[in-house]
This record gives sequence, structure tokens and C-alpha cells, in this order.
Amino acid sequence: MKVVLSIKPEFAFKIFNGTKRFEFRKAIFKNPLVKQVIVYASSPVQRVIGEFEIEEILKCDKKLLWELTKQESGITEDFFFQYFKEKKDGYAIRIKNTTTYENSRCLKEDYNLLPPQSFAYYI
Repeated sequence: MKVVLSIKPEFAFKIFNGTKRFEFRKAIFKNPLVKQVIVYASSPVQRVIGEFEIEEILKCDKKLLWELTKQESGITEDFFFQYFKEKKDGYAIRIKNTTTYENSRCLKEDYNLLPPQSFAYYI
């Protein structure tokens, strides 16, 4: 099973160039069968640009989460703590085996989905 994640383009492209090895989330999908993520680069790109496999999902106190992920986070410490400012814990999806689509795809036409606020399951 797969999920579609809406990711800001600057971070989505870092995933596929290898400089961002973790995707951070305040909330995570509950289905343990999810093994792949389809990446929807949000506005202004508004296209599906690739996918990746989930190596593991870390959940812990945000201070520990930063220490565990900062070397491959692809973001600044300030951005990280601003993103999680209202949360005690956070999630980090460890990325492996990325696939960049040669031709980006339309979420509505190719997947029959609207852009998700956080994520959407895709079977």
C-alpha cells in the first residue's frame, strides 16, 4: 500500500537529489501496510514527481528526533523546531530507494485524487 504526501517543492526536490533523507510529520498514517510514498510537490509545482520506499518511521521527543536526524534532515534546526513548536513528539520517515518520474504526473488525472492536506492512502 502507498500514501500520497503533499510536500513543498523545495523539500520534495531535496528528497530526490539525496540531500534530504527524512520527511518530517506532525501526524502519521496508521496503516502498517504502507511501504511506499508517492510525492506530490505542492504549489506552485502541483505535480507528482516521484516516489520512495519507507525504511522506517521514527517517533520520539522532538529534541531527540532532531539529534537523530539532523545530519540528513535537509532542513535547518530553526525550521525543524518552528514546524514542531506546538508538539512534544514528532515523526520522521526515513527515505530509501527513491524513484524520480521522467515525466511528472497529474494527481487528479493519473491518481483520481485531490491534493491531500497531510496524506491520502493510495492502493
